[in-house]
Amino acid sequence: MDLGPSTRAQEYAATLSQFMDDHVYPAEPIYAQQRRELTAEGKLHHLPPVVEELKSIARSQGLWNLFLPDCSDPEHGLSVLDYAYLAEITGRSIEIAPEAINCSAPDTGNMEVLHMFGTVEQQQRWLQPLLDGQIRSGFAMTEPDVASSDATNISTRIERDGDEYVINGRKWWTTGALDPRCEVLIVMGKTDPEADTHRQQSMVLVPMDTPGVTVHRSLPVFGYHDQHGHGEIEFDNVRVPVTNLIGEEGAGFAIAQARLGPGRIHHCMRMIGLAERALDMTVDRAKERVAFGGPLADQGVIRESIALSRIEIEQARLLTLKAAAMIDEVGAKGARTEIAAIKVVAPRVACDVIDRAIQVHGGAGVSDDTPLANMYAGARSLRLADGPDEVHLRDIARVELRRR
Repeated sequence: MDLGPSTRAQEYAATLSQFMDDHVYPAEPIYAQQRRELTAEGKLHHLPPVVEELKSIARSQGLWNLFLPDCSDPEHGLSVLDYAYLAEITGRSIEIAPEAINCSAPDTGNMEVLHMFGTVEQQQRWLQPLLDGQIRSGFAMTEPDVASSDATNISTRIERDGDEYVINGRKWWTTGALDPRCEVLIVMGKTDPEADTHRQQSMVLVPMDTPGVTVHRSLPVFGYHDQHGHGEIEFDNVRVPVTNLIGEEGAGFAIAQARLGPGRIHHCMRMIGLAERALDMTVDRAKERVAFGGPLADQGVIRESIALSRIEIEQARLLTLKAAAMIDEVGAKGARTEIAAIKVVAPRVACDVIDRAIQVHGGAGVSDDTPLANMYAGARSLRLADGPDEVHLRDIARVELRRR
């Protein structure tokens, strides 16, 4: 199995790395300052202007929508394996870089859904503005009142009434819903509770300004509020035309699985990039910080910490690249076990590496003087997002038990 990037991906990676050095890393303190200023103005979820500047530069350099083929040119996109290398690079500045190249969640997954299953009208109305970076979107699946790790539990109802669907329910952790640019949600709910277990759910497009849609709050992660927000949303007799159905009735579960396969590669490779950044910070701190008569790097326990981080990152990267290559070769269904494995491994490795970085930084590591605490909060939350570790471990174990 060849896990190397294509020549084309190598060219993109070189351009993207230079873009990160020249523009993204220098923009990080500007982004942080602009977020503070916007928050003070009561605009917690408004986009700092520096990101729009980065988007303009990225687009001029051809670093745009690299995860998805262009609608007018199906051969435009990279393979899942090729894009994995680019996702890792953007993970080094996870708050800024993915959006700067229009490759941030949940828009990437939503664009993939619309690209694969949307009608021509849906693609024109919603996909094209998303591809152009003009709007944002949300994916409303998780619910507060049921164990959403089992998607068949979803209780939000989508009932047909003539030429409309009527939606009632409550969702939370709908990432992006607080961003003023979020114009549409993909909502998953039950259209037929009496159907077979995996044919009960459907997906519909719900514009944010539809009457009956109420965003109650933004959910913080360990006290940190994401710029785009994680929304708790109520749907009270929300009506949308039946033409807003994605695919067909009962296809929601299958569409969700198709959406999550490549998306988990993106998430995991970004986590690896984040871990690499944390390891870089660990090494720099260990070299420059003096204690007990010498730099921390001279302490055996610190060297062991650095070595373990390097080993774990390399293992996680190889497994994730293998999963990406398998998706390209046999599809997400054929790579199900590998996708489940990386979803457990990559966030855990990121958490461990960042935790060691925090330890080496001492009090600075748990403060806002370094990005480490925020990085840890994001990595830890990914052990729940897109299915908790336990669900993926369960799936892997079932395969192993059947194998014997």
